[in-house]
Amino acid sequence: MAAPVMDQQRLADLQNVIRGDIEAGLYHGAVIKVMRGESVALEAAIGAADAAQTRPLALDSVFSIFSITKAFTNTLVLRAIELGQFALTSTVSELIPEFSGHGREKVQIWHLLSHQAGFPIIFEVKPGMYIDRFDEMIAAVIEVVKPIELPATTVAYSPLVNHVLMAECLRRTDPKRRGYRQIVQDEILTPLKMNHTSVGLRADLKPRHVVPDFRGNYPIGHRGHSDLGPNGAFEEEHAEMPWVGIASTVPDMSRFAEMFRHNGTLEGARILSPATLALARRNWTGEKPNELYAARGRERGWDPVPGYIGLGFSLRGTAMCRNMFGTLASPGTFGNYGAGTTLFWIDPERDLSFTFLSAGLMESNANMERFQKLSDMVISAA
Repeated sequence: MAAPVMDQQRLADLQNVIRGDIEAGLYHGAVIKVMRGESVALEAAIGAADAAQTRPLALDSVFSIFSITKAFTNTLVLRAIELGQFALTSTVSELIPEFSGHGREKVQIWHLLSHQAGFPIIFEVKPGMYIDRFDEMIAAVIEVVKPIELPATTVAYSPLVNHVLMAECLRRTDPKRRGYRQIVQDEILTPLKMNHTSVGLRADLKPRHVVPDFRGNYPIGHRGHSDLGPNGAFEEEHAEMPWVGIASTVPDMSRFAEMFRHNGTLEGARILSPATLALARRNWTGEKPNELYAARGRERGWDPVPGYIGLGFSLRGTAMCRNMFGTLASPGTFGNYGAGTTLFWIDPERDLSFTFLSAGLMESNANMERFQKLSDMVISAA
């Protein structure tokens, strides 16, 4: 069967717009991939890893994918539910008994997946602490984090707390008693042949790694025990950070996206069931805004818009509003993104997936505008 046609001029326009943005200093470079049906419509490395444009990016450049890491944790949680380890309605305190008191007993797994747990939006648990060792992070979350409202009251994106808790739920219920890194490897990376992806920065990937340049656009640092700088945690080989700590390439991340486009299976490897994905791709936050992005948007005078979050996925939804997946995307378009740099989405109606990893972190609102623009260009080429 012939592959669905993509407009080659539109795809050329997309690359030219990216080049123009790089020349304007908005970011340093990007690697992108567009899949339509079973065909590669576009694969390109544009720009460089650094502001001076001295290290050109390649198709196999390795990026710290930041919060797209959460998509791996979310996938493992949904898989654990399919495997009977716990339920969407299990409370966190059932699985982590120390995480009780102060109203924490009301928080269920689905509240964590949909960013409706009622916790404050916190970017660090204790100011300046090292974040690369998971045991230290879960201990700090259990000690410090308490709800400020009942679950499902508001939608407030969780930068780290929810995914630290979910990773601990995975560890405690895993029949093989594996750590987070090993679970990711065994349940996702190996079956999907994502050979250039790792939890922490695997030694063989380091020469191709694009060291994150935050450019002052993130509220805190990310310190690791080797003291490699204010954001050194992203260069730690043994880091286990289930909210930001995976390194990957565009070809590997496109395989991850394609698994979702194929309803949970890729090349015979079944990660999730169609039933699970159907539930996860529903809007579980109604018309409520995402308080983190609403607050940031107000800095520009933007009115709040629906957050559109499923169980572990961001969604396009139906409102005419700013959205990283584009205004042209079908309402069921879903995916994930990471702070100012990374994105993947799947438009099931158009049989289309888009993967984008970039160097040079952008400010949140500018990043929203960038991804909306580029996503609309990809969809216009379909």
